[in-house]
Amino acid sequence: MSGAVDLFAGIRVRDHGAARPWYERLLGGEPAFLPHATEAVWEIAEHRYLYILEDRDAPGGALVTIFVDDLDARAAGIAARGIEPAELVTYSNGVRKAIYRDADGNEIGFGGGPVGDSTAAKSPT
Repeated sequence: MSGAVDLFAGIRVRDHGAARPWYERLLGGEPAFLPHATEAVWEIAEHRYLYILEDRDAPGGALVTIFVDDLDARAAGIAARGIEPAELVTYSNGVRKAIYRDADGNEIGFGGGPVGDSTAAKSPT
């Protein structure tokens, strides 16, 4: 790939109005922009976006992992906003993942390196 790249990862939800507050708590704030009445977009890092889109006929099924520098701090911040992970996973190489699921069964994971190892490969497997 050459040139600038923006990434948009989409998540289908049954009811945008019901899902948006949960995602605001999960992601720690209001959307960066609202393309239309049933879509909300958060910028999670420069040129990297996560969005929800209402699709009453086919919600759910998304699998998204966001790798962060400090998984423990991120998980603590999300917990302070009232959301606990559905699962906590540690892979054989020590990489960790906190998995959250919305009401439609979409999986949003936050990954982090092994505890105390800032040189870990940034891959869950």
